[in-house]
Amino acid sequence: MNESVRQTRTGSLGRADAGVDAGLRGFMLGVYNKMALGLVWSALLAYLVGSVPAVTQTVLGAPIVYLVQWGPVALLLGSNFLMRNPSPAGSAALYWSVVTLIGAGLGVWVYLALNQVSAQTVGGQTLTVSFTGIAKAFVVTAGAFGALSLWGYTTKKNLSAIGSFLVMATFGLLAISMLNLFFLKSGPLELILQVASLGVFGLLVAFQTQNLKDSYYHMQGDARSLAVMTNMGALNLYIAFISIFQTLLRLFSSRS
Repeated sequence: MNESVRQTRTGSLGRADAGVDAGLRGFMLGVYNKMALGLVWSALLAYLVGSVPAVTQTVLGAPIVYLVQWGPVALLLGSNFLMRNPSPAGSAALYWSVVTLIGAGLGVWVYLALNQVSAQTVGGQTLTVSFTGIAKAFVVTAGAFGALSLWGYTTKKNLSAIGSFLVMATFGLLAISMLNLFFLKSGPLELILQVASLGVFGLLVAFQTQNLKDSYYHMQGDARSLAVMTNMGALNLYIAFISIFQTLLRLFSSRS
């Protein structure tokens, strides 16, 4: 009798664990699918902005270019203060707004590659962009992203300890980058910032993946919170992916 009860309980727990695992896989797949859609939309916008002269002149010319360049930063900073308890619709609007602005900004790479025009960085490096370089940067980014995300998903090591450091490091990189952009204009500092950003955003991919996994267990059954987390998780991973991609593209395309 007792053995039968134990077997029933064991079977019930097994089915529950299987349900949780299936739910987690579905949740993570939803995050990655939304991020992938964001990347596709960004690629389409980038090609449109970079290849159609009228659109290029409008989007990459003043004053729209300032909205494209600084809009994502303003939205992300503003959301920290204005979206204390975001709704699914609000978080989705934030996601697609940031993706659209970043996608439009990526059009500059397409323009440079399509017209075989070189660009000069504030640090004095010359960027010679080609579609081969863009493809190479994308493939390397996708491979690194996949490996880091898999590590974050499977590792038993708790990465929450480095979460606060990575957030502070991200803001630090942004602040120093702006300082270098407007005042210092240092080539060596520019290179150091690029290498540092690869490390920071690479670790952010692993951290965010583990954080999404942990958040799912805390939010099981709360459809509203999971919908918000899907949007915000996709946004965080998208930003990390684009940051790594653009950094690699600059490194692959630069020459002194």
